[in-house]
Amino acid sequence: MTLSKAPAIHPGEILRDLYLEPLGMSPYALAKTLRVPRTRIERIVAEKIGISADTALRLAKFFRTTPELWLNLQSTYDLKKQSAELAPELAQIPELGEAA
Repeated sequence: MTLSKAPAIHPGEILRDLYLEPLGMSPYALAKTLRVPRTRIERIVAEKIGISADTALRLAKFFRTTPELWLNLQSTYDLKKQSAELAPELAQIPELGEAA
């Protein structure tokens, strides 16, 4: 099991750099439009929290994307971070079929 060597990109960076900044939209304005607490979007774009299913559905509706886009960004980020953190421990786990 190997994940690409590309750096883990937080979905908040994608939201900020590819969606909000080109639109000239603040996290507050997006939060108001999505009908969520201002702090939720602020924390996502600050890369402090991840994107939940609820938020993915709202982002997908507003930006005319899919909720899977946002959840896939989140799960890819989570897997890359965990893979790096667990690498030494994962190296100790044999794969099925290997001699013990």
